[in-house]
Amino acid sequence: MKKISLLLVAVFGLWISVAGAETLQEAAVKKLIEPQLGDDVKVDSVTKTPYGGLFEVRVGNDIFYTDAGAKYVFVGRVMDAKTSRDYTRERIDDINKVKFSDLPLDLAMKKVKGNGKRVIAVFEDPNCGYCKRLHKTTLQEVDNVTIYTFLYNILAEDSAVKSRNVWCSADQNKAWTELMADGKAAPAAPSACQAPNDKVLALGRKLNVTGTPTIIFADGSRAPGWIDAKTMEAKFTSLK
Repeated sequence: MKKISLLLVAVFGLWISVAGAETLQEAAVKKLIEPQLGDDVKVDSVTKTPYGGLFEVRVGNDIFYTDAGAKYVFVGRVMDAKTSRDYTRERIDDINKVKFSDLPLDLAMKKVKGNGKRVIAVFEDPNCGYCKRLHKTTLQEVDNVTIYTFLYNILAEDSAVKSRNVWCSADQNKAWTELMADGKAAPAAPSACQAPNDKVLALGRKLNVTGTPTIIFADGSRAPGWIDAKTMEAKFTSLK
């Protein structure tokens, strides 16, 4: 089915999905729309929205919209015309939330700054320019935080080698900081040392981490890409 790109504008309030079984109408729309998306596409949910008679269709971590008869597909963002609040972005962020306590932190390097009371997890690639910027700026400026770093090798063929060398270093945090902030490579890892590269790669794919850096906060929300210290501090404040 040909998809029609459309920016949907003008809503008066944020629609909040109510947990529970889908309605008969939502089930009917799901039955109509799913066959039109291809044999390998599974619709996870259909939810009626409060704007324009549209239905939200969720496939994995992606959403789009359709009408009650599933005749049209609307691909784009629903925004408030007055405030520019992006409701589609908020829904996607909600769908992508991670239960922090479920993260396998044994697969990550741990660094504690100050009292370490605030917690983040960061997916990084050793060849990631914005990850290096994060280390040279934000992570140096922010204090009282515990940082769990998952070495997520997705950018280059030698990313896994660099990550393994860091993981197998006597001082992982020192080796990682020197690599990312100073450009100093870690020494070659002993042949017997095993790094959790494959497990972290599988984890990132499961969580739909599509780029580095990706920062996950204690409430499960994520920030894709580099953010400055002011933005990170504001996020920490909002969690209190």
